[in-house]
Formats: sequence, C-alpha cells, structure tokens
Amino acid sequence: MPTAQEAGVDVIRYGDDPAQFGELSRPDGPSKGVVVVVHGGFWRAMYDLSLGRPLAASLVEHGWTAYNLEYRRVGNGGGYPQTLDDVAAGIDALAVVDGLDASHVVTMGHSAGGHLAVWAAGRPGLAGTPWASPAVPVTAAISQAGVLNLHTAVHLGSGAARAFMGEQTDLTYADPSAQIPLGVPVRCVHATDDDTVPISQSIEYVDRTNAAGGDAELVEVGGDHFVVIDPGSPAWARTLEVLEALRGEVGR
Repeated sequence: MPTAQEAGVDVIRYGDDPAQFGELSRPDGPSKGVVVVVHGGFWRAMYDLSLGRPLAASLVEHGWTAYNLEYRRVGNGGGYPQTLDDVAAGIDALAVVDGLDASHVVTMGHSAGGHLAVWAAGRPGLAGTPWASPAVPVTAAISQAGVLNLHTAVHLGSGAARAFMGEQTDLTYADPSAQIPLGVPVRCVHATDDDTVPISQSIEYVDRTNAAGGDAELVEVGGDHFVVIDPGSPAWARTLEVLEALRGEVGR
C-alpha cells in the first residue's frame, strides 16, 4: 500500500482518487490501539479531514495510534455506494501497514462520520455485499453526535441523507439502524443541546440495540453539536474515558 511521510504523519493511499487516503500518526511509546477518526460534514465535499486533525493529535498525546481517514463525499465522486467503498477500503488498508498492530481498532466519527464509523463496525453483518469480509475488523465504535438512522434523518442538513443516497431508495445496507445489533460495543457520545443532529438519534439507537441483545451505551455531555470534537472540552475528555473503558473491555 503506497505510503509517504508528511510532517511526521504517514499518508496511506488506498486508491487513485485524491480523496482516497488517510493520515496515520503514532505515539512515541507503546500504542493502546488504533482509532480511526472519521470526519463529519453531512457527507459533503466541502468538509474534509482537517476536521479530524485536532482529535488525531490529542489521541496520539494520550497513547493511541490515530488514523484520520479521508473519503470521497457528495460533490467529489462520493455518495452511495462510493463513500462506503472508501471507508471500507481505507480501514482495510491498515492490514498491510508495517509495524502496525491492527488487532484493536476503534472507529470514531462525528455527525455523518458517526454514521460511517458505526456502519464500518457492522460490516461483517452485511452478507451478500462486497463490504462483508473486512480485512481489518472493527472491535468497537464511538459515534459522536452521529446520524444513526437515515430514515428519521431525512430532514437534517437540508436533505443531506437523500443527497448521500442519491437514486438508491433501499437503505438496508447503508443504515446503521438496519444492522442492529452489532457484534461489537457501540458508544454514542451526544450533547444534550445539539440542534444539528438531535440526541434522539443516539437514544433510539442505544435503546433498540440493547433491546435486541447488543451492547450500546449513551454518553450524554453538555454543549452543542461541535463540542464533541473540541479537544479542550469536557466532552472530549469524557470521550477519552470511553476509549479507555472500551480498551479494558476487549482485554487490552
């Protein structure tokens, strides 16, 4: 897999498109595991992985290997299914990175990135699709104010979910709510005053998952839609605690 060094960051290219790459950053000492940071922006091309760089830096400071993932979005070749193809391929690219232990991989995404992070964790359940056999299985997912039900999110972001799905009306393979329950833990960190993606998206997902025998937890924090991606906020400190707890649950 082609890689290049840029300012101490390994740039991993998983395809030929300019948007098909990720930035891998490692801590100085032993790594606690890999966190795949999936940025949000309602799947639109105007938002990119620069949103995830402050989180990646904080993760590295706290002993994690951070993989800040870029992908094609609506407006630059993305949407359904291309965006999902990229998220799957981008994570699977970690399997061939020299010296990387990919046995503990947590996906963490904000807003539309939360949708993609939880979707990626559920890939083994997508039988009959090209996404169903991950080379790098996800061991847990953290949704930060994530869009977890595409049906009830149709009015959010000026029709962003419809634009993402395009002409595809069957949401079965794209909607995290259709994959319930996953075989891995899911933690939903969501601010109570979020008026961009309402906390009901997380509440419903957690309730349905646990009712179906899965492992999900709602972590309520104070603030708005963006507080969860502010590395200086109490919401981010709480997210780091969630990461540590997940690490303990999988025996690391």
